[in-house]
Amino acid sequence: MTISHVLWYLTRATGIVALILLTGTIVLGIIGTARAASPRWPRLLTAGLHRNLALTATALVAAHVVTTVTDPFVSIKLVAAFVPFASDYRPIWLSLGALAFDLMLAVLITSLVRDRLSHRAWRAVHLLVYVCWPVALWHGLGTGTDTRLIWVLAINLGCVVAVIAAVWWRLSLTDNETVRLAGRLTLAVGTLMTAIFVLVGPLQPGWSVRAGTPPALVGLGVAMRILV
Repeated sequence: MTISHVLWYLTRATGIVALILLTGTIVLGIIGTARAASPRWPRLLTAGLHRNLALTATALVAAHVVTTVTDPFVSIKLVAAFVPFASDYRPIWLSLGALAFDLMLAVLITSLVRDRLSHRAWRAVHLLVYVCWPVALWHGLGTGTDTRLIWVLAINLGCVVAVIAAVWWRLSLTDNETVRLAGRLTLAVGTLMTAIFVLVGPLQPGWSVRAGTPPALVGLGVAMRILV
């Protein structure tokens, strides 16, 4: 097994685990907005777990970026990890990853300097994590070469179900009927769009080329996995 094989697996592993941890961060954040707590799970413990999951997810995304950039299989420059459309390789889906990483960094940096910001400013930036999650999900679905694997699809489905359940529960607690209906409609539309995208995109033959992978690399990637 060559270094490229190792980086290839590390890139995918860190990306998948980061999505799981980000999902956990989102779910705990939603629970926290309702100030939910119990004798077994006091708010202090929930808040600490939420913070640690967020930090670990960010660290894994950073590792994901490093392994992606250093992998000699595809030439992706470091700038592409921060600047959308800075790479010709799967430009749309790589750009979604860059956007998700930028959002995570914005939330992390503002959290570190929270004492120097107004609560309103900090909260406005912190809410970006709820945009980061669907962007990261679509990045993984669109650019991940393992999207068609059953266990990867199961993980993605589990993450989607967890977030939907948390948001649905949170909406059920609001007294504002308009907000509740709008939120549930947004959930339904977003879930439907994601399902359609997966069915007509990543699950179909030839998606790698359609996603922006050079045909020569598609053949080489298949050969690499056969040789492992």
